[in-house]
Amino acid sequence: MDLQASTPETIPVNQPVVPEEAKRLVMGSLEAGWLSSAGPMVAEFESAFADRIGARYAVATPSGTAALHLSLSALDLGPDDEVIVPDFTMFATVAAVLYCGARPVCVDVDPETYTIDPAAVRAALTPKTRAIVAVHIYGHSADMEPLRAIAEEHRLALVEDAAEAHGARYRGQNCGTLGDLAAFSFYGNKIISTGEGGMLVTSDALLAEKARSLGDMAHRPGARFSHDQLGYSYRMGSLQAALGLGQLAHLDEFLARKRWMAASYAERLGRFSGLHLPITRPWAENVHWMYAVRVTENFPLTRNELGSALKQRGIDTRDFFKPCSSQSALTDRYGPQRECAVSKRIAETGLYLPSGLALTAEQLGRVCDEIERLACR
Repeated sequence: MDLQASTPETIPVNQPVVPEEAKRLVMGSLEAGWLSSAGPMVAEFESAFADRIGARYAVATPSGTAALHLSLSALDLGPDDEVIVPDFTMFATVAAVLYCGARPVCVDVDPETYTIDPAAVRAALTPKTRAIVAVHIYGHSADMEPLRAIAEEHRLALVEDAAEAHGARYRGQNCGTLGDLAAFSFYGNKIISTGEGGMLVTSDALLAEKARSLGDMAHRPGARFSHDQLGYSYRMGSLQAALGLGQLAHLDEFLARKRWMAASYAERLGRFSGLHLPITRPWAENVHWMYAVRVTENFPLTRNELGSALKQRGIDTRDFFKPCSSQSALTDRYGPQRECAVSKRIAETGLYLPSGLALTAEQLGRVCDEIERLACR
């Protein structure tokens, strides 16, 4: 079979959609001269996002990582504290813990949803544990009820990393309202995108006030440019807020499109036993941020071979995240980490297929056609 076959166009793994409404809001902000975090647009975006999620407060940030860092900083985490995190997640989750000077403790994940395993969390508890970070991975929520039970029993904070879970729900409740604080990302590949950007949400007034102050350089109340503690320049600009506000109005349309992609992929690829397709637990409403598959031993190609063959055919893919416990930025500080066998296996076999909001039915069909040809060669 010719593995060098060429195609007329490249299908990107994730291409966003920018509605006309978002473009008008951005131009309006430009014409009004609002470029920085000053002006009405940031506050409007924060208010609209909080309302949509069902939280009382929202604080806009320049990235999802900044939102997560602010969340942990608002909890006063420091060098003597441990924070339990899933081993299978983007390293930004662990980095936010390290920024606080606290120690990340990586634990294994569920083999089907790839989200943090509550039993592994309980086994990792120590007297130094202060918080749990639950990541809603690839648009599927973590199992929050047992995590909340553990947090309440041991008086721990529970933080949601909801970077990939705009609109996802757990037992009928919006992701982002299930813990003490939550962090969303609006990076260019997210369901709502501002290019770069993020949002902290909470219903705790004290945490919201502290996070907002820390994110705006922690000026002393009533005495601007006087600083009693270290803050951060974590403000979102008006143009990003305008773009986000315009996209937020179309979130339901975006979610419907994501679910159409997932259903279409499942219909075409479900017959191949060598492809492990995403699942959705009965208690979750999956938004399928990316259509994430794993390539098992029953498939005629390995994960790397499949990704390479699709690339040669003009179809872009991305490998899964690498386990956080294997990252030198963590092991150089704290030495070898506990082995997380499930996370390791997932990382070695997973990739995601083109899943951007701009993906057309024709492009999706072409992706499936090429996979079928490779599977049946």
